[in-house]
Amino acid sequence: MVVQQYRDGGGARAARALAVAGVIAVTAGCVGGGGGGGGSDGSGQRAVAAERPLDVLGRAAGVLAETGGAEARTSMETAAGGTRVTIRGEGTYDFRKQMGRLKVVLPTDAAGAHDRRPITELLAPGALYMKNRGAGVPADKWVRIDTTALEDGNLVTGGVTDPMAAAELLRGAGDVTYEGKTELAGVTVHHYRGVADLNRAARAASPQSRGALSAAAKGFSKDAVPFDAYLDEEGRLRKVRHRFSFASEGRSEGQEAAEVTVVSTLLLYGFGAPVTVTLPDEDDIYTGEIRQG
Repeated sequence: MVVQQYRDGGGARAARALAVAGVIAVTAGCVGGGGGGGGSDGSGQRAVAAERPLDVLGRAAGVLAETGGAEARTSMETAAGGTRVTIRGEGTYDFRKQMGRLKVVLPTDAAGAHDRRPITELLAPGALYMKNRGAGVPADKWVRIDTTALEDGNLVTGGVTDPMAAAELLRGAGDVTYEGKTELAGVTVHHYRGVADLNRAARAASPQSRGALSAAAKGFSKDAVPFDAYLDEEGRLRKVRHRFSFASEGRSEGQEAAEVTVVSTLLLYGFGAPVTVTLPDEDDIYTGEIRQG
């Protein structure tokens, strides 16, 4: 239902599948990168710029867990066959409980609809819940997806990379360079650029994230996920952009497979924001057949 292969290699069809289904259909494989760590300047304020980049990035997920809740904005852009489609999301996320609620907006032109309602997504350890999923799902029902069973671990499937998974990916950072200071929404941030290794990230991840990241490590065909991460003076992740690439199947025998690139961006702000997530009852979860169109 969720993970399928791009079989035509064409951008237009890929765009329709993305927007109409409300998910990104991928055939993915393994990813590659480097280490992690921790530390402070002894005064309670972390001297981010003076630390080893791998230590700063390796600690990012833990810092967010200490912080608690935050507001989040997401975007996910898919490029295939010369066509680009962007899905945007906005909501709140609790990094302690690793649960969040986001409204995901699909591009109306690719969906072929002018009045398409946003998809509501509830993120929880090992699960993704979607409402207004469409394609034959009753309006009052939720679709539940086991993210540990997805070939990409829900790094791209739902049109949103789970914020904690995005941070935990940095535990697998390698080949990192410190690009210096910049400003993001009026806040001084430190910019790091590198490559994440999914296998290493999965081994270092929290128990709640490990299953999904382990699934992704087995599913992606590329062995590296390049990223740009921006952390503030307290070591809090403010922005991260991951670039996932994989090859779709060729349209016919002997034809080269087209490369699909998915750029997932997460913005975090409003730290300390209250987050309320109530998962649906079993009676509210749709168990019937889900159409792809």
